[in-house]
Amino acid sequence: MSAASEGGAVMRVLIAGAGIAGLTTALSLHAAGIRCTVVDRARRLTTAGVGINLQPHAVRELTELGLGDDLAAIGVSIAEMAHFDRFGNRIWDEPRGVAAGYRWPQYAVHRGELHALLLRAAHDRLGPGAVVTGLAVEDFAEVPGGVRVRLRDRTTGEPVEREADVLVGADGLHSAVRARLHPAEGPPIGSGILMWRGTARREPFLTGHTMIVAGTNSAAKFVAYPISPTVAGRAVINWVAEVWLPGHRIAADWTARGRLEDVLPHFGDWRFGWLDVGGLIRASEQILVYPMVDRDPLPFWNAGRVTLVGDAAHPMYPIGSNGGSQAVLDARVLAYHLATAPDPAAALAAYEEARRETVNAIVLANRSLGPERILRTVAERAPNGFTDIRDVLSEDEIAAIGAAYRSTTSVDVAMLNERESWTPPRAAEVGATRTATGG
Repeated sequence: MSAASEGGAVMRVLIAGAGIAGLTTALSLHAAGIRCTVVDRARRLTTAGVGINLQPHAVRELTELGLGDDLAAIGVSIAEMAHFDRFGNRIWDEPRGVAAGYRWPQYAVHRGELHALLLRAAHDRLGPGAVVTGLAVEDFAEVPGGVRVRLRDRTTGEPVEREADVLVGADGLHSAVRARLHPAEGPPIGSGILMWRGTARREPFLTGHTMIVAGTNSAAKFVAYPISPTVAGRAVINWVAEVWLPGHRIAADWTARGRLEDVLPHFGDWRFGWLDVGGLIRASEQILVYPMVDRDPLPFWNAGRVTLVGDAAHPMYPIGSNGGSQAVLDARVLAYHLATAPDPAAALAAYEEARRETVNAIVLANRSLGPERILRTVAERAPNGFTDIRDVLSEDEIAAIGAAYRSTTSVDVAMLNERESWTPPRAAEVGATRTATGG
């Protein structure tokens, strides 16, 4: 007998949070034959946001959930990542996704479109009542054979109670579930870096499948990549502008609006032969602003029948474009163990054993800001630009950039390509079933 059918009854899982982590968890549990409901404190789920990268290890998992064609329709496969100095001189590049030998692409997508895709799939597969909005987690307590969760209806103000075999906190950076597991933890920890984000429809740059990073966030850094197919010579370009501003007072709210007059002084005159950075920023209809924050790695994710996934478990700096991808892996590994372990406690223990230390190491590696030390060296040695990077950096220093990304993002190509699936043995059969009740 597995945890999924503990005592002969089908397991019931309550997921707090209907973001990427929560919805992927729900789809993974459903595919494994486990009943689940998702609750979210937002009264209405929106498709706001900007770009996100899904690394090949996450794309594999979403493809195994039957979403590969949908991802290909909304995303752009990234074939190379390239670093440049402030003047657009190329420092380093490496292939990505299929171009690097993976069986799965690295996709750049609009976060809102990815969220909408996952939400549609959850409604289609689990039924219309499986995702409930306007319910905020306030507390929970273990009861015989499960967990009782106290929620608040944010429309009526009335308390609501639900019981489940397992509670999964997928409620993001400001997780209420995490706060109750670790009540002494303080607010998110800032890096001193402020990030402005936006999108604009422009002509593709370089290969049309390139993610670029220019400058260094010890002063100012600019990241850009396409997040839509090219149509009539134009694609939606996502950009992130990072500036070292340790005295800022911006709260960690991903919907906060930024101002053109705040970001443009740092980047308005950045013009490369292949990209007008200032023009891209000016062309954006909306600008968001967000501080680069994370939290200290946790000593445990589980308590009884409660656990954490995604940003609730391990918020991280976006150095390796890996936060969303790690949330997808959490969801798949958790579902696998809930479907195959002898009981929920064993399943949650195996999940934490498989994931916590691995992801905590990525959080800490991201705090070192990846290849920033080398990029700062370029800015110091060649403040006015260069012609050949080999006149500025040694071969070992150039190689260190790739090594920094391997510690924060990459998975060994052969290991990923050859690893056994995390799909439970009966999930292919169960996942093909569409029910109206979420069974």
